[in-house]
Amino acid sequence: MKIRIKYAKTGALRYIGHLDVMRYFQKAIRRAGLDVAYSQGYSPHQLITFAAPLGIGITSEGEYFDAEMHSVTTGSDMVERLNQVMVSGMEVKDIVVLKEGAKTAMAVVAGSDYWIRIREGYVDALSFFAQAEAFFAQTEIPVVKASKTREVELDIKPFIYDWKVQDNQLYLLLSTGSVDNIKPELVLEAMCRFQGLEYQKLAFQIHRLETYMRNEDGKLVSLLKAGEEIR
Repeated sequence: MKIRIKYAKTGALRYIGHLDVMRYFQKAIRRAGLDVAYSQGYSPHQLITFAAPLGIGITSEGEYFDAEMHSVTTGSDMVERLNQVMVSGMEVKDIVVLKEGAKTAMAVVAGSDYWIRIREGYVDALSFFAQAEAFFAQTEIPVVKASKTREVELDIKPFIYDWKVQDNQLYLLLSTGSVDNIKPELVLEAMCRFQGLEYQKLAFQIHRLETYMRNEDGKLVSLLKAGEEIR
């Protein structure tokens, strides 16, 4: 059977990369004594797959990975056993068993939302966010999106699903996935350019709230909706 695990990554652990997170959970699963399945062959490995990797320096309370299991206990028991072997900054929030035929988290990811604040000592947050309405009102928001092999000019306006400024912070709901993956840093860089400012990555503290998939009606829902509570 397959399960989906939701976890939070906060504090100092926001500075470890995706590969380290994968290795961390492989060890945590072993220490917790979960009956995870392994691949066959010369170098067996745990059958786990992660959803949308989180950028270094970003905190989150809505991260996911799937795991194939030989057997399970209850969701609450497995959450407790995993959290007993966790370090500060990493916490398992929930575990569900995936419904028959459910696709992997990596395959169904469609969106993510974020709260973004500006650290002290950089640009003035009140002034910066005051221009958000004019920025998002543009008919196009062109950016240059770089990959490992090339740079592509892209209009990210259609992939910004929602935004608001509240309590001197910026909320963003963005397209996420293997095709139209819009990182919040790309939006912030465009906002800085719109205001004639130099983009400084360290000026912004980004926190991911949730990772979403689309349901049968096309609405964005939590990745947990693909599963059922394990009792």
